[in-house]
Amino acid sequence: MPPISEPLRKLGFLTIGLFDAAEPRRGHESTLEIIELGERLGFDSAWVRHRHLQYGISSPVALLAAASQRTSRIQLGTAVIPLGWENPLRLAEDLATVDILSGGRLNPGVSVGPPMHFAKVQEALYPDTADAEDFSYERVRRLLDFVRGAPATDFSGVEGFEVFSDRVQPQSAGLGSRMWYGGASLRSTEWAGAHGMNFLTSSVVKAEKSEDFGEIQLSHIRTFRAHHPDGDLARVSQGLVVIPTDSASPEQRAKYEEYARTRLPRTAQPQGPARMMFAPDLVGPSAEIAERLYADAAFREVDEVAFALPFTFDHDDYVQILTDISTVLGPALGWRPGS
Repeated sequence: MPPISEPLRKLGFLTIGLFDAAEPRRGHESTLEIIELGERLGFDSAWVRHRHLQYGISSPVALLAAASQRTSRIQLGTAVIPLGWENPLRLAEDLATVDILSGGRLNPGVSVGPPMHFAKVQEALYPDTADAEDFSYERVRRLLDFVRGAPATDFSGVEGFEVFSDRVQPQSAGLGSRMWYGGASLRSTEWAGAHGMNFLTSSVVKAEKSEDFGEIQLSHIRTFRAHHPDGDLARVSQGLVVIPTDSASPEQRAKYEEYARTRLPRTAQPQGPARMMFAPDLVGPSAEIAERLYADAAFREVDEVAFALPFTFDHDDYVQILTDISTVLGPALGWRPGS
């Protein structure tokens, strides 16, 4: 076994929150129940993916507002909000409101770029301004400024019976330090580090200078920290698809192994014009997964993770997977609840 990294300090999980179009409440309730379970199992964080015009959570900030009232300790994150769909000022208001409701537990993760299938949705999303919209890092900078208390206007004071602020309200102390960037390229790692954000690295990266996934991810972590004011202390969370089978039924094991098998071919080489590289899913007993993680140079560089739950599994599968992660895999990685 390769050298063991520092004990895992923060253990989280990520879910997409799928639902049936004919009965959407059930899927949303399932996601909230999974977050509640995560808190009971001692997880440090729960993260929700963001999907627009699909059958997954389209408004994770609203869902996390509900989760904040059903939990008391677990950190609540978004991984990630694509800012091309958002107005930074309005989003800053929503994030600060939910952070206050949660008692300072919100960890917003964001990314930039045009909305997916932009040519097909621009008339609905930006009917008058599509050509003028800026989908660059500038959109993140605006959000960061508003969250961190920069003026949004030069007007403030009393007008009649109403009092106006020149800054986004509410302001939530500490939220600015809990902003995360979900990046897959070297440029993103540099930008996020230079702007004092935290960094989410997932099972998808761009093959820019290498076609070795682990080598690419390690370079992203080190580049991010090299540009961050906190250097090696800058926070990075690694998110791989991890499926322990310790307590799984034979039927569940077969399903999990088939899921990973069908996705494995995409990990062999860069995919598409963007040359995206995918990490293999980690399926098996926790002891085997722990050994594979310790062999991962990028994992040995971090002390917090947000393992991704597969998109299409059932509620009972998520219960089994999360239970095994918290009771078997986490301890094998040196993690302890509340550590």
